[in-house]
Amino acid sequence: MRSWRVGIFIFNDVEVLDFAGPFEVFSVTTLENENKPFKVETVSEKGDLVYARNGLKVQPDYSFSNMPTFDILIIPGGFGAREREINNPSVINWIADEMKKIQLMTSVCTGSLLLAKAGLLKGKRATTHWASLERFRSEFPDTDVIEGVKFVDEGNIVTSGGISAGINMSFHILKRLLGSEVAKNTAKRMEYDIVI
Repeated sequence: MRSWRVGIFIFNDVEVLDFAGPFEVFSVTTLENENKPFKVETVSEKGDLVYARNGLKVQPDYSFSNMPTFDILIIPGGFGAREREINNPSVINWIADEMKKIQLMTSVCTGSLLLAKAGLLKGKRATTHWASLERFRSEFPDTDVIEGVKFVDEGNIVTSGGISAGINMSFHILKRLLGSEVAKNTAKRMEYDIVI
């Protein structure tokens, strides 16, 4: 059975649904034989306890220094992404370096600003939270910023709009990797209404 290791980057003031939405989609996906095709884990820069937006405390599984190699990496957004991590060279360099190793780089909400800062979106189409579209265009004019969509698929990079759009993106990836039927069954299990 093909399986994928999914890493979700978390940091202080990360938007909760940005990471929890994709976490839910990938972690509840179950095949007919009850096999789980995705192993979903979290990683932060130093492995310390993370205080997500509005005070939710999350203990990451790994730090940059001890994490495994992931197949899929999810970069969420939120206040911490757009105000702090975008100016953190350690994080930006890590994202750029991970792009060389993984199968699929993804972002939710303003996580796309981190991908752009890492140089991954030059000449590509991308999206972000509606409130950050103009900032995206202003700071990264070499990216074709698309609005009014839940996600943009550029092959090995998929960006999504704000907060709940990460769930739509995750279902799209699920469909890409395992087909419509698995995606539909997962949506039914979650009682999530989505056209697949």
